[in-house]
Amino acid sequence: MNQIKTNSISTDSVCPKTGKLKYSLTNDYMFRAILQTNEYVLRNLIASLLHLEETKIHKVEILNPIKIGESIEDKEFQLDIYILLNDASMMNLEMQVVNYGNWKERSLSYMCRGFDNLKKGDDYINVKPVVHISFLNFSLSELLPEFYGTYYMMNEKTHQVYSDKLRLSVVNLEHIELATEIDKKYHIHEWAALFKATTWEELSMLSEKNDFFREAAESYHSLSEEAKVRYQCEAREDYYRTHANLWKQLNQQKQQLDKQQQQLNDQQQLLSEKDCRIAELERKLAERKGID
Repeated sequence: MNQIKTNSISTDSVCPKTGKLKYSLTNDYMFRAILQTNEYVLRNLIASLLHLEETKIHKVEILNPIKIGESIEDKEFQLDIYILLNDASMMNLEMQVVNYGNWKERSLSYMCRGFDNLKKGDDYINVKPVVHISFLNFSLSELLPEFYGTYYMMNEKTHQVYSDKLRLSVVNLEHIELATEIDKKYHIHEWAALFKATTWEELSMLSEKNDFFREAAESYHSLSEEAKVRYQCEAREDYYRTHANLWKQLNQQKQQLDKQQQQLNDQQQLLSEKDCRIAELERKLAERKGID
């Protein structure tokens, strides 16, 4: 991966423009492009998310690199970043923009896939830990509002962690205001603000905080100047809009079907009640005839 030297960057060169960004860093293609081409940024992001010093990260190897700027033929192509960290653990980073209603199952599937990392003949004790971290640009109604949450497999009564080799974390970009003091200590709330930035002025302000944000802003500026990268980011924006509209239409149709089903249930209930009343009247009529 390319690593830009921070001492060659000035604040002026980072954000020479003003106004609205064409697309934010929540664009998963730009997210992938920056982290794949700038190892310094990737290292510091990982350090923040894992509550580590950047010096503790000795080696970062992206296991599924792509050729930045080349066309993605498969529209379902996943831009998640699979990482071998310090030759000791597996990590998956993803930016998820559209809520398809299956995120929990999808994230579990990806995490378990990564956990199946033993080579033939290896003992199970040597399986590498897996960390799956998702940046979500939407809220999950089934989870309590939280900015940065981490989940483990644990005992339901004692809450003892069964194994720390499986970890799933979520950064909810819609709840930066819920960042804890620990989140702030490791700059996670500022990373979220960087990804959510919509103007060059916001990028410029964030780039003044430290070297790795300057690096990220510089990478964004450089990559956004490349026509091939811009085209891929725009294609992803079109993809988001198309699927968001489809998902909206499906939800509307589901709501309409649910409403029609409820009306049908109500009508069936009324018919059932009428049948009961008719049966009761017939019973009483039969009793009267018997008396006569």
